Amino acid sequence: MQRDPNFLSHFSNLVLVLAVIGLLQVAPAQNPAPTQDAIHQGGTTTEHSGAQPLAAESEQKTTPHTDSSALVIGPGDEVEVTVYGAPDLSQHTRVSTEGNISMPLIGYVRLAGLSSSEAEEAIEAQLRQNQVVNNPQVSVYVKEYTSSGVSVAGEVSKPGVYSALGPHRLFDVLQAAGGLTEKASGKVTISHQGSEDPTTVELTKNPTEMVHNNIALLPGDTVFAAKAAMVYVLGEVNRPGAYVLNSTGGVTVLQVVAAAGGPTHSAAPGSTRMLRRTPNGLKELSVPLKALLRGKGEDIPVSAEDILYVPSSRMKTIIGASTLVGTSAATAAVYRVF
Repeated sequence: MQRDPNFLSHFSNLVLVLAVIGLLQVAPAQNPAPTQDAIHQGGTTTEHSGAQPLAAESEQKTTPHTDSSALVIGPGDEVEVTVYGAPDLSQHTRVSTEGNISMPLIGYVRLAGLSSSEAEEAIEAQLRQNQVVNNPQVSVYVKEYTSSGVSVAGEVSKPGVYSALGPHRLFDVLQAAGGLTEKASGKVTISHQGSEDPTTVELTKNPTEMVHNNIALLPGDTVFAAKAAMVYVLGEVNRPGAYVLNSTGGVTVLQVVAAAGGPTHSAAPGSTRMLRRTPNGLKELSVPLKALLRGKGEDIPVSAEDILYVPSSRMKTIIGASTLVGTSAATAAVYRVF
């Protein structure tokens, strides 16, 4: 039997290969893969267990937050629709009373109740469905919200519906409406869409209370500025007209007459009369204005819608209630007591 001279060499190489394979199999067992990945950010280490939590965290960070107060398109809104690459399909229009817009080649598209992004998707879907554009890209810009604006009514200079695009607060909307009129009481009621509990705000000159009362408004809110209680001073006074009572209601005959500039030289203050509305109709009251001006007697409080009449000394007849009411309508100037 003849021995191969290279046998020992082949045998040595085989042993070496087996040894290397054994080391490769032992290495993973001695150095197991870590169960927690370390992420270094800004010199700090944050540990995450496995790849799945990392994916969940990434998904959580990229999930958009849905704003319940987002503006939606409604009837009467003015929109600008742009179809990129197809200028003939782009248009500037208003949403119909049924909540639709009409577009060339695809007909009516319902936009009422949709946000701008949802309206873009609806138009793109209809363009693809009608095979008008293969890969449509649509932009919808609402130039004017009318259905989702803030309605302002009551004693403001310019009542109407004001856009709620962007953040708005009470004072912003009142300023846009031209501010309160002279007849306003300073009490504002805010009705929220979908809620039966309105919010009442007293507008004062206190800076701290003003900041607190400048509440945020949402689309669909209605702001109503209430009319103030009025008292009317007519006849022989220097400034006859209507006077706004203060919020506490603590106004008297002397205060109202003083605000009206006091009696004229031809007045007969001793014959002053006051008409007051009661559940049983108008009631005429005698007012001893002459004695009150001399500090004799207790001042008399006035109520909302009272009519105080200071006659002239040349008048010989008693003024009837109907005459006083007619005179009050003829002098409609409005003043504030304070």
